[in-house]
Amino acid sequence: MEDVMVRSPDGVELFVREWGNPAGPEIVLIHGQAQCTLSFERQTGSFLAEKYRVVAFDLRGHGASGKPTAPEFYLESQRWADDVKAVLEAKRLKRPVLAGWSMGGRVLRQYLIHYGDAALGGINFLATRPVEHPSSVGPGSAAVAAARGLDLGGRLRAEIEFLKDCYAKPPTAHELELQIAYNMLVPRPARDAIAAWKTNPDAILAALGRVTVPVLISHGTLDRLILPVAAEMTLNALTLAKTKRISWYEDCGHSPFYEDAERYNRELDEFVSAIRPA
Repeated sequence: MEDVMVRSPDGVELFVREWGNPAGPEIVLIHGQAQCTLSFERQTGSFLAEKYRVVAFDLRGHGASGKPTAPEFYLESQRWADDVKAVLEAKRLKRPVLAGWSMGGRVLRQYLIHYGDAALGGINFLATRPVEHPSSVGPGSAAVAAARGLDLGGRLRAEIEFLKDCYAKPPTAHELELQIAYNMLVPRPARDAIAAWKTNPDAILAALGRVTVPVLISHGTLDRLILPVAAEMTLNALTLAKTKRISWYEDCGHSPFYEDAERYNRELDEFVSAIRPA
């Protein structure tokens, strides 16, 4: 395991952690809103971290990364793309497979908008909505958005419920406590700015339409935060992808990589191995 801090072009320090085989094919894991690298413990503690070179980083405003509070650090889409690029370059990654969960999939999308897929080997869109259509917003996401006008206690309760809505198969009490702890590391101004972050729909569809690398879409059919229709929208937008498919997790919610880690790890292994044999 190796930890480093990587500076994004606008000066924000990003916490980056690496596991596994330094000579293996490369996987980059990008977490979701109010999460951190600890979200992926069921991947980094598995055979994936023995076979592959696995890299994950805390998004700006999250985990151990820098936490500016000015809205422009979250509202300007170029900054998210630059964060991914800074990590890829600092770690000298060569055609890695990028897996973006939830908000992490939107960050991955920003990278595609600004830099394309030429430096990537493949993409895993994981319970995410790269195409920001209102019909894909689930009741759990709508509830936490509605709570932003409440007092502190009301918002905290809504944010904890939002975290619980990440799962159809609940985590243990100990795991949930840890997850609540790192969720609360995100400053409230950063949360509000991220909630207001929007991207031009035409730019999104154009970027997805230019993707040529293989794409795996993983989505739980019981997802209460991002509805399954989001996966279908993503698939339809990928008109040039070399290969593309949706893997449906029939008994999972918003976190199939956590709720059915054994299956997800196996499918990610097969996907990466087909692109870059170990």
